[in-house]
Amino acid sequence: MTTATNPRVLDHPAREEIRLEGVLHALSDAVRLRIVSEMARADTELSCSFFDLPVTKSTTTHHFRVLRESGVIQQIYRGTAKLNALRREDLDVLFPGLLDSVLDAATAQARRLGNPDTP
Repeated sequence: MTTATNPRVLDHPAREEIRLEGVLHALSDAVRLRIVSEMARADTELSCSFFDLPVTKSTTTHHFRVLRESGVIQQIYRGTAKLNALRREDLDVLFPGLLDSVLDAATAQARRLGNPDTP
């Protein structure tokens, strides 16, 4: 894991440090899966405030930290905004097809349960 000396630089695992069990844990929560789904659809960096989540700000912060520490997303500061980017290339190299399979399954489940707008 890279070590941040500047408080505006966040720690992220290097590609070779990303572990399947960490990624699966991060994607196992409905809120985090929703975040990742929205990021995958947008295919661009998004600020934390972009997401309209049904949880408190501190819980939102926790979810983003879990995603970052597991290697699913990268967070960077641009000015005062913290931007989030899906680490799709890293995940696709390490676990080919996993992200797309999980997102497809989540979409199918949402439709089956009558929630077409989620995740």
